[in-house]
Amino acid sequence: MVNLSFSALLAAMIQDLELSEPLRQITVRREGELDACFPVTGLATASMASAGIALQALLSRQNAPLSVDQRLASYWFSASHFPLNRPSAALWDEFAGDYATRDGWIRLHTNARHHRLAMEHVLGISKDKSELAQRVADWGKIELEDAVVSAGGCAAAMLKHDEWLAHPHGKTVAAEPLFWQQYHAEAPSPAYALPPARPLAGVRVLDLTRIIAGPVATRFLAGLGAKVLRLDPPGWEEPTLVEEITLGKRCARLDLKSSAGRELFKTLLAGADVLVHGYRADALDALGFDAETRQILSPGLVDVSLNAWGWRGPWRNKRGFDSLVQMSSGIAEAGQRWKQAERPHPLPVQALDHATGYLMAAAVLKGLKVRHEQHRGYSARLSLARTAALLMAHPAGEPTSLAAIDRHDFQPLIEWSEFGPANRLKFPLMLAGTPVTWETPPAALGSATAAWW
Repeated sequence: MVNLSFSALLAAMIQDLELSEPLRQITVRREGELDACFPVTGLATASMASAGIALQALLSRQNAPLSVDQRLASYWFSASHFPLNRPSAALWDEFAGDYATRDGWIRLHTNARHHRLAMEHVLGISKDKSELAQRVADWGKIELEDAVVSAGGCAAAMLKHDEWLAHPHGKTVAAEPLFWQQYHAEAPSPAYALPPARPLAGVRVLDLTRIIAGPVATRFLAGLGAKVLRLDPPGWEEPTLVEEITLGKRCARLDLKSSAGRELFKTLLAGADVLVHGYRADALDALGFDAETRQILSPGLVDVSLNAWGWRGPWRNKRGFDSLVQMSSGIAEAGQRWKQAERPHPLPVQALDHATGYLMAAAVLKGLKVRHEQHRGYSARLSLARTAALLMAHPAGEPTSLAAIDRHDFQPLIEWSEFGPANRLKFPLMLAGTPVTWETPPAALGSATAAWW
């Protein structure tokens, strides 16, 4: 069943991206899978393979052997980075989690300080999670979701899948393509040459993404040689993720709400070949950088964007994360029934984030091919909610357990950074003659200057 799920998932991805599908050239090492009611390992393997196929197409090397290790892909969908002689960062804020209301379950997402403050504005400050649970129990799940979201926070009531499909926004997501694509006007020939060993050498990627999905995409592009400049607003930190996802990047600060910041952004964008952004649907437009303006500032720009809930419908500008999409779309409820559990049972990893990240990378590679061969700009839009719909269309088979990580699974060299030493897992995807390797270790947010090099 996993083989069928992988093939079906990959076929859907490649068809929507409008790429050829040289399945005969893909070797999948099949050894264990994640335990879930949906084919999470199949999603991991297929999304990475889609990025590999897009890379083959960009380099016109469709016959070059391509392989994916599904066991390592499963682990990369959780973590690839393992600190030495120090603990890993905690993944969740102490109050983040699932809580019982008087009529069902709700998930509160409080990792960002302002999201936690919004939750506390609605529910008050609690001394511990049990006290918070008592306060949540007095609310209805939709009532509390609306209150937290209205306060600027993040929450999601647990719905069944059929409830989601009947929801006004669920209907909208179901009608969206996995990849929304647009081709723009002709532009000058690009300066990059696409050498097979480091195909993105010289390609400048401006990264306006946070948390997991977008950073996964740009981490992969950095592994192919791209110059990735990540921009974060003043004060933004991601202590739980920074070592995992800043590999190969330079990370700077830029306040897009200031006039000086917007002027500098214009300069940076004019020098970029690729823009990857994860702002809510209308955020860049409101700052004066709509899609048309971005193409004017950087003719031929490859412009790939992510929105958690999709690009149309009532929730298009709602804050969202992987765990919240799992609650609303029916994934957590399906897992609860599948496990016969008393609580919501989400996927074992943030699979929507990671898979969408590799699909975004595939879209960037498709866009670079369009720019290189047709001398045109290209845009693509993706969403976590649409990736969830793709996953839920494919049932899982009987899982076989993943073998534990051992020393042979790690890259041969210790990864040294300002944070300390660490091991990094070998990358699961391999295209013959084009290794995925990173030139710099992880970097702290704000550690670089907002300038191209």
